[in-house]
Order: sequence, then C-alpha cells, then structure tokens
Amino acid sequence: MATRTPKLILKQCDAEILHEAIKGHEHLARKLNVTVPENYTEFGVEALRYALDKLSESEDEKGWWTYFPIHQQDNKLIGSGGYKGGPTLDGTVEIGYEIMPEYRNRGLATEMTEGLVQNAFNDERVNRIVAHTLGQENASTMVLKKCGFVKTEELNEPDEGVIWKWELNRSR
Repeated sequence: MATRTPKLILKQCDAEILHEAIKGHEHLARKLNVTVPENYTEFGVEALRYALDKLSESEDEKGWWTYFPIHQQDNKLIGSGGYKGGPTLDGTVEIGYEIMPEYRNRGLATEMTEGLVQNAFNDERVNRIVAHTLGQENASTMVLKKCGFVKTEELNEPDEGVIWKWELNRSR
C-alpha cells in the first residue's frame, strides 16, 4: 500500500519489504524497483529490525511503522519515516521522518510529513499526532510548523538533552 503526494510515493513497508531492506540496498532496490542510494537513511538497519519485530508481534501494527519516500520523478528512495506504532488508547500516534541530504530544502520533508498526517487522520481512531525534535529551531521544527504542529512541551532527556514535543490535533 502507498500514499501519493505530488512528488512522492510513501511506500508502506510490510514484513517482506523490511526483510529485503535489512538484507541490503540491492535487495531493496529489486523489491521496490527503485534506485536505493547508500545514504538513504541515517536511522540505520536497527530501526528496520525494530519495526519488523513490532510488525511480527501483532496484526494491529500493520501500517503503523516504516514508510519509504520514493521521489517519483527520479524513481529513487530518498529517506525513511513513519509512525512509532499504532494509535494509543487516547488516539495518539507519533511520527518521524528523514530526507537524505541531496533532497533537502525542496519541500519534500514537508510533503512527506503532510502525507503521513493525512494517512494517520484517515484512521478514525487517531485524534492527535505528536513528534519530537531537538530543542532548538532547525529544519525539522520548520517542517512541523508548516504542517500545523504546535510546540507543547520541553523535555529534558538524559541521553538527548533538551527535546521539544510537538502536537497536531485532528480538529486543526
């Protein structure tokens, strides 16, 4: 399954796609029939393994983990992102996203985030979407602001330092 935006295809990763991604770039390229650059993700293979484990635990997790943004014009995988699991009991999901350096500053992270937001709100159980960023103005905070998110909290994480929590409610 995939979500289309004007310039991207957000390809939902099932267990089969994640297995191929973990095997390596060549395997993933063949599976998706796209170009897969070496630097498409900074999250690494451990994030893919974690998502695969979560998908294996429950059918309810299907559609709530990894999405690959494919640049339509170039037919190239240019990052990764998705959700940190399905909706909580109060209807919250958390998103994350990354775009590889060569494709930054083109509005693609914003487009990807908008696609993930639309996809999440298509599920009637979702009332709120959250995201976390480093505790300073940066490209990611700009993306979230453009997508209507509001900074709601400043957290002090022992490993990360200051982290900002962002929220977007369905009733935006």
